[in-house]
Amino acid sequence: MLLRLLFSTALVLLASLTMPPSHAVAQAGDADQPGMIPNPDDEQLDPRLQRQIVFFRSNEPPGTIIVHTSERFLYVVQPGGRALRYGIGVGRQGFQWQGLLKISRKEEWPDWTPPEEMIERQPYLPRWMAGGPGNPLGARALYLGNTVYRIHGTNQPQTIGSAVSSGCFRLVNPDVVDLYDRIPVGTKVVVQQQPTL
Repeated sequence: MLLRLLFSTALVLLASLTMPPSHAVAQAGDADQPGMIPNPDDEQLDPRLQRQIVFFRSNEPPGTIIVHTSERFLYVVQPGGRALRYGIGVGRQGFQWQGLLKISRKEEWPDWTPPEEMIERQPYLPRWMAGGPGNPLGARALYLGNTVYRIHGTNQPQTIGSAVSSGCFRLVNPDVVDLYDRIPVGTKVVVQQQPTL
């Protein structure tokens, strides 16, 4: 394990030294940092973004996931006009979307294969990465329909509450584990840019 980590680190350093300057700068400023393992202290969110029960008005049945991208929150509808609210990271400008999907599958410590579109924008990314603490998908992933989008954990907890992804919704690892344990495959997911009144 240690030898594998040292080898991976050496490859990343070598790649950054041989990378054209424009890509090295883009990599340093980008939110996807494959291989970075988050410090557990970093997963302690601002109180506003922490998982909590809130009052929530909705016509959706309990168990439905509602994502409000503009607010940076994911809600799991509960009975009695309440919801369990999670702080999330959302798609950056040009990568936000809305729609109605279902959770099509779930994975623990998922492998990451960046889509071709992401590789074109960020050619320095690995073509595949095994699941684990340094994987950008984090501890769990809930796949949205047959799209490339997921609700997943992150190795970048400081991005929660911001718009940095390529369209996926990210939670700190303790929160995505909690959500994963609550939500079955087939759960309805409503993604909205603005909350409805």
